[in-house]
Amino acid sequence: MKIGVVVHGPNIIDSGYALKLINLFKEYGEVSVRLGGTMGRTAVIDASLENVIDISKKLVPSDSLKIFHDEDVDVIFLLNYGKSDVTGQVFGYKVYNHYVDKIDDNNIPVIQIERPGEEDGSVIPWNNELDMVDEMSEKLNLAVVTPEEVYNNHIRQDDVGINQRIVHGVSPGENIMVNSVVIGKTNSDKLTLIAKDNHIVDIIGGELKEHGLEKLGEVDLESAIIKTGLLRHAKVKPRVIGHDDCKEYKVTFLDHAGEDVYKFRDSSLVITVGDDTTLISSDILYRFDIPVVGITDGDLDKVVESGFKVKNSIIFEVESGFDDVCGQDIKRIMFGDEQITYDYSNIDEVKDKIIEIIKNINCKYKINYIK
Repeated sequence: MKIGVVVHGPNIIDSGYALKLINLFKEYGEVSVRLGGTMGRTAVIDASLENVIDISKKLVPSDSLKIFHDEDVDVIFLLNYGKSDVTGQVFGYKVYNHYVDKIDDNNIPVIQIERPGEEDGSVIPWNNELDMVDEMSEKLNLAVVTPEEVYNNHIRQDDVGINQRIVHGVSPGENIMVNSVVIGKTNSDKLTLIAKDNHIVDIIGGELKEHGLEKLGEVDLESAIIKTGLLRHAKVKPRVIGHDDCKEYKVTFLDHAGEDVYKFRDSSLVITVGDDTTLISSDILYRFDIPVVGITDGDLDKVVESGFKVKNSIIFEVESGFDDVCGQDIKRIMFGDEQITYDYSNIDEVKDKIIEIIKNINCKYKINYIK
C-alpha cells in the first residue's frame, strides 16, 4: 500500500504525534510525507525531521493533498493539531473541499487525524468507509467524526454569503491574522469578518487594526488563511543548521510576513519592515544563522511565544507609524525594482545607509543591537 501523509502546522510536530503516526502508518505500507503550510517548517527543522517530512516546497495543504492524488497513492492522511476540535474540524473541511476543487476524480480515500492525544481528538474519513478508519480510532483512542457531523455542527451557519466569514474556536484577546498580516484582536469567543469589494470592512467580536488592513489590501475572504492566537505554542530550543553559501554579500528586502522567508536562506543579510514581519522572519532566519536589520515602530502584536534573532542583528525602532514610510524609501533607494542587492559588503554599511535614509525623512529613531 502506498500511503501519502500531509502534515500541517507546528503543533502536530511539536507534540511528537507526527512522527508517532508516521511510524504507525509504516505498519501498513510505503509512506511518503510532505508538509502542508508554512509555519510547520521551523518545527520540522527543530525536530531534525527534514529527511522524514518533505519541506522543499511552499505548499498550501490542499496542494500537498493533490500531489499525492496525482502520484496515485492508495490513501492520504491529513495530520493536524488544531487549537480546538472545532478549529481542527473546520480546517479539515475547508482543506478537503479546496482539494476536491483541484482534482478530476475523487477516488483516493482521505482521512484526517485531528488532535491526537486529546479527549476531543478525532478521525475524520472525508470520502470513505475504510476499515482502517476504525482501526486508527481504536489504536489512537479517538472518536470517528463523519463529514456530515462536521458540516451540520460547524459549517452550515457559514452559509450567509461570500462577504462574511465566521472564524471558529477563538478566545478573547487573541491576534487575528489574515494571510500572515495582523488585522485586529478578538474581544469575544465568536468572530465574524465582513468584506466588501474584496476588502475587510467590519468585524463582529473584535477590533480592527487599520494599519494592518492597509498592509493586507485586497483579499478573497473565502480562500484567505485566517489564524488567531500564537502561530506556534510550544517553547522549543531552535536548531541552527546554517545557511546556503553565497559568494557575494547578498542583501534581501522583506516587507511582508506572508512571503516565503525560506527562499532567502542563501542571503547574507535580510532587511525586514514591520514589527510582526521582523519578529516572525528573524525567528525563522535564526535557524539559518542569517542576521536581520529590522525596521519597527514598537507596534508589536505577539504572534510567536519567543522570537529568536541572530547575534549582530540590528533593530531600528522609528516613530510610531513610520516603519512603512522608512521601508518604502529603503526599498526605493537601496533596491529599486529588485528585492536583492549586492551593493554592500557588510552589515555596518547597510546600517549607515539606512541611518542616512531615516535622517532624510526627519524621523526620530533608536537602534537596538542584538548581542
